[in-house]
Amino acid sequence: MYCMQIMEGVVVVMGMSCIALITAGMAVLAAWLARRCLLLIRWDDSSSRRRRPCEAAGGATPPPGSRGLPFLGETLEFFARSPSLNLPLFFKRRLDRYGPVFRTNLLVGEDLIVSLDPELNNFVFQQEERLFQIWYPDSFIRIIGADSIITTHGSSHKHIRNLVLRLFGPENLRRAIIQDVQKTAQASLLSWLDHPTIELKEAISNMIFSVTAKKLISYDSTSDGEMWKQYDAFNRGLLAFPLCIPGTAFYKCMQGRKNVMKMLKGLVNKRMKEIITQRRENNMDFIDVLIEELKQEKPTMSEDAALNLLFMLLFASFETTSSAITVVLRFLTDNPKALQELSEEHDNVIKRRVDPSSEITWEEYKSMKFTSHVVHESLRLANIAAVMFRKAKEDVIIKGYAIPKGSKIMICPSTVHLNPVVYKDPNIFNPWRWKDSAEPAGGASKDFMAFGGGLRLCVGADFAKLQMAIFLHCLVTKYRWKTIKGGKLVLSPGPQFPQGFQIRLVPKEA
Repeated sequence: MYCMQIMEGVVVVMGMSCIALITAGMAVLAAWLARRCLLLIRWDDSSSRRRRPCEAAGGATPPPGSRGLPFLGETLEFFARSPSLNLPLFFKRRLDRYGPVFRTNLLVGEDLIVSLDPELNNFVFQQEERLFQIWYPDSFIRIIGADSIITTHGSSHKHIRNLVLRLFGPENLRRAIIQDVQKTAQASLLSWLDHPTIELKEAISNMIFSVTAKKLISYDSTSDGEMWKQYDAFNRGLLAFPLCIPGTAFYKCMQGRKNVMKMLKGLVNKRMKEIITQRRENNMDFIDVLIEELKQEKPTMSEDAALNLLFMLLFASFETTSSAITVVLRFLTDNPKALQELSEEHDNVIKRRVDPSSEITWEEYKSMKFTSHVVHESLRLANIAAVMFRKAKEDVIIKGYAIPKGSKIMICPSTVHLNPVVYKDPNIFNPWRWKDSAEPAGGASKDFMAFGGGLRLCVGADFAKLQMAIFLHCLVTKYRWKTIKGGKLVLSPGPQFPQGFQIRLVPKEA
């Protein structure tokens, strides 16, 4: 999903997946050491004896919790695959034992305070840059780059958000991008007819990459697929054991990143030699925007930071949105009633046109109310950004708990999205529930965090929802699909299709 907050989420989940593989490899060693320990070293704060009030904190105590096994902590249980979209057992068990705020040890030695509490989550987001700031383990930084946009703070982060909005803000979405998204979706769907089966996630990723690559760097991936190949190698190796020696999947992953960065550097250097004023304003891409910034007397970023920004925006744009669209189609496949109402909405859009073959307009897009309900409900259930990290800048007391300065906080939106007090039958896909309750203003609320919240609310939320709606329009008005293989959706901790999701696309009249 093309947004900084969702980019944050996907990077976290994939970085954590790499760490899960490390910890799995350490499991044998940890077990050997554990058998030789006279006592299993833990801190278990479930008893009041150990949770002593802190006088400086007005009697507030640290959250309860457990550190788990030596070295591994509770990481293996955290990454255990959930067979359904219910609240993962790791969270459910600790919610029952400790309540919605607890401590744990994950990520090879990182002590974390986990918040499953809507009010605390919202408080952390609203206090961004004041009491809390974004944080990542060092192992994540190795993957995303030390100069990534998602590690910036304060005025630098705000300035870079504004740079991104110059290209992907509402005005540009309305003026140009909506037609580009439609044309690409139409061409991609038509090409799928030539294949007996389509691996949905991969095909959608390729489709979205072609849109964002054109807008970001004026790159035509349909005629030159080399950059997509390198990104694909990067993506596939992210979930491999992080052994960076020739021949391993992780080595190919890092080589893919290196090769993409080299290609981006070449594009930027070539463009630096051009005179931007010679390019028409409506042909400007994000490289032009960054070059204008780099040529400022006091630029807010280095060239390396600009390249890392390009790399991550391209990657996050196709990886997260493709996951979201794939999830939507999975839910619609299992819910013919929802698919029928969605199809009727889009058929009516075409019937109201003077010319049925004309391009979709902004007004038509904004009229797709049930489509918006389907998108929000899918994001609520699937939790694309499974967790988000922050770090306390000051000592904080909230809800009776003391959170010391420097504490790392892990926010889990799934408990918010599956709250039965807010969402009746929360584990059921029910887009009609949004008819009776207003969709979150600005894309977020304390009960809906698919796009994050606070100062780091997804800068590309509008772009992401636009892509999803336009793709669905092009799909349901002309085509039907049938599941050929896979399609089982699990959480680990984010949504995954272990057996893939292969479909066959056919014209609607067939």
